[in-house]
Amino acid sequence: MSSDRATRFEFHRAELTRLAYRMTGSQAEAEDLVQEAWLRYAKAAEGGGVAQARPFLFRVVTRLCLDHLKSARVARETYPGPWLPEPIVEPRATAAEVAEEVTVALLLLLERLSPLERAVFLLRDIYDLSYEQIGESLGPPSEACPHLASRARAHVHAGRVRRAGGRPR
Repeated sequence: MSSDRATRFEFHRAELTRLAYRMTGSQAEAEDLVQEAWLRYAKAAEGGGVAQARPFLFRVVTRLCLDHLKSARVARETYPGPWLPEPIVEPRATAAEVAEEVTVALLLLLERLSPLERAVFLLRDIYDLSYEQIGESLGPPSEACPHLASRARAHVHAGRVRRAGGRPR
């Protein structure tokens, strides 16, 4: 049964790593957060607490990313200059993977959003989760999720850049 859990997790690992990278902008942090999600998934699945792997894993990775972005260490280490994401060079296997890959431009756009707006934007517009699933993952009522998504899109279109404290410049 442990092998079955590992297989299910590995099936989603690349997608989870891309989500974490898009939220944090760092490949190393993304990999660490996905590894932490694996530990939590394995423990929860062992006790029979996971009905569906994908929604559970997306919820865990998103929450870990939000906690990471709100941490004192991240606030302390925030670079005051212009932010550029770490480039990732990885082989592309399929056209679908190439189409899904996020460009540096999108990562720069995501920097304009608060961590919660970024999470809702990614989960809804990139990973096509329902507002109900997003509400379960993030905590805000599912009725608030469309407003958060709309506000995130407005910030992206307006071109306002957020500071480390979350306020637009």
